[in-house]
Amino acid sequence: MRIDRTLPKALVHRASIAEVFLTDARRHGEDDLVLAAQLPRLHAFYDDTLAPRAGHDPLMLLEACRQGIFVVAHEFLGVPLDHKFLLRTVEFEVLEPGPPARGAFPTDMVIGTRIERRARGRSGVTGLRLRFLCTADGHDVMTAGIEYSWLAPRQWDRLRAVRRAELELPAVPVAPPVQRIRPELVDRGSAANAVISPARATADGGLAARLVPDTAHPVMFDHWVDHVPGMLELEACRQLAVVASVAAGTLSTPAARPTALHARFRAFGELDLPLECRTGPVLPGSDIACTLSQRGAPVADARIRLAAPDRAEPAGAGAGPRALDRGEGSRP
Repeated sequence: MRIDRTLPKALVHRASIAEVFLTDARRHGEDDLVLAAQLPRLHAFYDDTLAPRAGHDPLMLLEACRQGIFVVAHEFLGVPLDHKFLLRTVEFEVLEPGPPARGAFPTDMVIGTRIERRARGRSGVTGLRLRFLCTADGHDVMTAGIEYSWLAPRQWDRLRAVRRAELELPAVPVAPPVQRIRPELVDRGSAANAVISPARATADGGLAARLVPDTAHPVMFDHWVDHVPGMLELEACRQLAVVASVAAGTLSTPAARPTALHARFRAFGELDLPLECRTGPVLPGSDIACTLSQRGAPVADARIRLAAPDRAEPAGAGAGPRALDRGEGSRP
């Protein structure tokens, strides 16, 4: 597997070469592929933490897997580069010994990839469910699963026009400014990397905050999209889960890392409507439930498990992603 150059940025739907993590892709049979990735020593978003962190952020490993969904579709199934993609479910679980350590050199990673299911329509295959196994330094460090589908540009434009018209929104969204939470409360050094507003208590004992749709962010909005990206929604859930865990006393510090997550995307998150993220009550020994909604309608839901930085045991020790509800949903 080659690691001396990245795959073409268009192939993984990124505008900046610096945000391309995949370096190679090879097929080994009808349903099995191998991806190669290189993780940077220090990433401006995923490695922006106040507390020392030895290992890579699991969400950066997930981003490498997410880039793989485009490679599989374009390179091996012949899906045209101009097609648009929708995330449906995303999950991961960190394995022992945990994420690969950051060191004096970039981290090389192999991602075993298997096509678990094909969705078919009149035009043929319209979506996939992929299973990933991330390996670094000879150790299996994380499993992940992503279910997704794609649309031709004309179908996508029609879908988005109907959705925007139903909500009485203009054709081109303009994201309003949203006050950010203090970055240190979510273990960030840069205010730009805090993606939620100050949290408030809810009647059911949880917390709520608004997602910050900063379309100038160089990572979350590496290129223009007319909706809230799925990875930004996951980051909002992570940050609010951290704040809620500290408030509930299950974490003593916001310097925590996610060890498991399962998310289901139900609808587009519109940039120009308030997108509210909520957690339920945080209970010891349980994963943290998060929901995202606009105008009272569900956009996404997630369950996330966090590990304290100075403990081997996770702050929430509920069932891993494979045991969580796998309801169908859709969003881009």
